[in-house]
Amino acid sequence: MALNKPFNRGPRLPFKKKEAEHNINQFIRATEVRLVGDNIEQGIYSLRDALALAEEQELDLVEISPNAVPPVCKITDYNKFIYEQKKKLKEIKSNAKQTVIKEIRFGPNTDDHDFEFKLKHAIKFLEAGEKVRAYVHFKGRAIVYKEQGEILLLRFAQALVEVGKVEQLPKLEGKRMFLTVTPKAAKK
Repeated sequence: MALNKPFNRGPRLPFKKKEAEHNINQFIRATEVRLVGDNIEQGIYSLRDALALAEEQELDLVEISPNAVPPVCKITDYNKFIYEQKKKLKEIKSNAKQTVIKEIRFGPNTDDHDFEFKLKHAIKFLEAGEKVRAYVHFKGRAIVYKEQGEILLLRFAQALVEVGKVEQLPKLEGKRMFLTVTPKAAKK
């Protein structure tokens, strides 16, 4: 057996370009289109007339809304159109508010000093406009103290009533009991 011989995988296929997101020019299948765009009279045109108008302006006919009846097309430069769409999406993403959830962990037998310390942190988080998710983690056989854990979380929620409101009451999931508190006033 020859080790130097290369393994033949068959003919190499060229890199396939990603398909266009929109139908443009001759790829539009409708017979009539609603035409929008700059420097044209908006209205319903036959596909042939719309393509002629686009070619006259040396631009592309881009199908914007294919599901409309008739489909909405725009006369524009396709590359510029794609660029502006990506720019709009990026702007929308940057304006979207990210929700931050801060977690605070308690044990079923958390003493008063630790409780007050964690309460101060929770108040600081809520004033900064972040959600707080407090939970009691039950280790081993501590699950028998779930009533204590629930009382602790309710006491925690009662102490935060000035700066936050309870979104989810104490709920046991596995070995943890959760409580979610959201800020009352949004951060400015």
